[in-house]
Amino acid sequence: MSDSTVSQSRRTFLKRSATASGFTLGLALLPATRGHAMFANAPEQDSFAPNVFISFAEDGKVEITCHRSEMGQQVRTSIPQIMMEELGADWQHVTIKQATGDAKYGDQNTDGSRSVRRNFQRLREAGATAALMLCTAAAKGWQVDPYECETQAHFVVHKPTGRKVAFADVVAVAAKLPVPKPSDLKLKSRDKWTQIGKAVPSVDLTGMTTGTAVYGQDVVMDNMLYAVIQRPPVLFSSVKSSNQAEVKKMAGVVDVIDMPAASAPALFNPLGGIAVLATNTWLAWQACNALKTEWQTSDHASYNSDDYQQALLDNAAKPGEVMRKLGDFEQATADAAKVVDASYYAPHLAQAPMEPPAATAVVTDDSAEIWACVQSPQTARQQVAGALKIPVENVTINVTLLGGGFGRKAKPDFAVEAALLAKQAGRPVKVVWRREDDIKHGYYHSVSGQRLSATLDDNNHVTGWYHKTVFPPISSTFNPAANKPSDGELDLGHLDTPFDVPNLQLERGEANAHVRIGWMRSVANVYHAFAKESFVAELAHQTQVDHKDFLLQLIGKDRHVDFAASNAKYGNYGDDLNDYPVDTARLKDVINKVTAMADWDKREQQGRFLGLAAHRSFLSYSAAVIEVKVNSRGEWTIPKAYIAIDAGTVVNPDHVKAQCEGGLIYGISCAIGQITALNGEITQSNFHDYLVARMPQTPVSIDVEIIETEALPGGVGEPPTPPAAPALANALFAATGQRFRNLPIPLNIKTA
Repeated sequence: MSDSTVSQSRRTFLKRSATASGFTLGLALLPATRGHAMFANAPEQDSFAPNVFISFAEDGKVEITCHRSEMGQQVRTSIPQIMMEELGADWQHVTIKQATGDAKYGDQNTDGSRSVRRNFQRLREAGATAALMLCTAAAKGWQVDPYECETQAHFVVHKPTGRKVAFADVVAVAAKLPVPKPSDLKLKSRDKWTQIGKAVPSVDLTGMTTGTAVYGQDVVMDNMLYAVIQRPPVLFSSVKSSNQAEVKKMAGVVDVIDMPAASAPALFNPLGGIAVLATNTWLAWQACNALKTEWQTSDHASYNSDDYQQALLDNAAKPGEVMRKLGDFEQATADAAKVVDASYYAPHLAQAPMEPPAATAVVTDDSAEIWACVQSPQTARQQVAGALKIPVENVTINVTLLGGGFGRKAKPDFAVEAALLAKQAGRPVKVVWRREDDIKHGYYHSVSGQRLSATLDDNNHVTGWYHKTVFPPISSTFNPAANKPSDGELDLGHLDTPFDVPNLQLERGEANAHVRIGWMRSVANVYHAFAKESFVAELAHQTQVDHKDFLLQLIGKDRHVDFAASNAKYGNYGDDLNDYPVDTARLKDVINKVTAMADWDKREQQGRFLGLAAHRSFLSYSAAVIEVKVNSRGEWTIPKAYIAIDAGTVVNPDHVKAQCEGGLIYGISCAIGQITALNGEITQSNFHDYLVARMPQTPVSIDVEIIETEALPGGVGEPPTPPAAPALANALFAATGQRFRNLPIPLNIKTA
């Protein structure tokens, strides 16, 4: 480093500034306010002591800790990117460290599209704190005001004179300084941003594309055993008899172990069954298949999907518990020139991540270390500690990359399985979930039945809107007596109905769960958006008004939805309505944007069949238009899809576009897939009978437009999913005249 580049030597700075011992500057990312539990009875974690998120080595190299799990959403890039905006470091001298599960990091649960929106300000402040300490250290050497300095490309620069000094030459001094208060920080104005809003390349892209990245299924260690588990086919059934002794004699099998049987509440506990431990995955798999097990029955053996579907729809047709009310819908019905009713059904779904769950454990008498693809490492830590009956501080959860998560890997039952088996085996054990295990024994997206009704006057204006939703709640996993949608689930596309009608009535009904219910990408928004946006299209058709125009009229004037006026408590994803109002102008903006992208108004003369849907979820606004073609055999394809999103302030537009593309395709999978049960046992087992979008069902091209606003950051990973199913259903109606009120949509449909 030459004197022409660095105006002051390290020795000079140390003499002029202070005597320093140690050369690591560590910065605390202070915890935010208490996290929001999206669902009643779901575990919620407080934020405790701060932890070091940014550290500098003696040579000036920076290590940034990412406290959230990377599952393809590129959070290991976006979180550092926010810090880097204020830090002024050079990416070439920055490494990313994955945090272990520890309460000192605050909320680590990577779900709910919260990683950026809940940490945006804190991450900026963390970067700005480091920058100010470096500037203060340099200012001591130059004997100037630290606010005359700024950080650029791994240097501290004195703006009036242009003098600069490398981070490495001031970090030792900075490490001895008191940490500034947030009030001391001067964050960059938006027009000065060089990182936020830019397409910074993913830090994990090379590893992901070259096969060097380590996922949960990739963990290997010396003396490791591989475990495959035969789990009970019906929830809470248990082993009655089995040929374990015979299987134990098979080649490569080291042990066959009975797993503790599960009972209600399901929580995040393993289901039980029989584990086969072998010297490789294939041998364990084959030995597991050789098990001939007779199972004790359980109360859930009577669960049959066809009967349950009808029961849900019958329930939806009855009066329910009123959760939001405006005006008098009954009177509106009596006064209506026309009343339109429709019922909708959505089946159970599986998250089906590309990588099934996997966890590796090393356990001693009083400690455990786990390597696993978990979305919530602190939850995994607590569950493992409880299962092993050891202090939580004696459990280390190492988070690998996740080959998709979608909510499944927020439930760490697979990590607990690995810990229990490693303890009994006395050596490292990796539990491998096969695709069949994932499909047949997961935490499923809830089945739902919904009834909607609208009243119209003589001018075909909607005067009343009624919506009752019925589904087994996620809270049933934590409390078997829970049989009504929780407030948090109702917040997801039901209570936040944005339509400007004088008479509004929103209700919920009761439904008992017979499988484990869990989070899935966009959660209840998926079936609520399907029902609402399909029904709007039906109303538009019946009134002979263009769907886009009808939807915009129904949303009404630009406003912030007033929930107090309708006696409703709306949780708003745990965020303040003053910060994140339900803004109808933003919803209409994405509708206008996406229809313009698709050339909506010219579709008929162009001979194109388009379907539209829009939805607010996770504090962002998205709208989709899907174009379909149907051949003579009734096979439909999607030549083009369009999606517009307003997610407020966007950190990395490339990542947002990728999430929109993936989220839309995931929503199409939600439209064609289903999980069913016969005598309590899940019918599907793999992708041959659990359908996800393959190439013929995937749009040939997807156009994505990001509406740039200065609003606070909203969610990105989940909002693109809910509009997909109704947009597809509406497009198929345009092409064939067939309504699809009950999912799944078949791959081959009737043609005229």
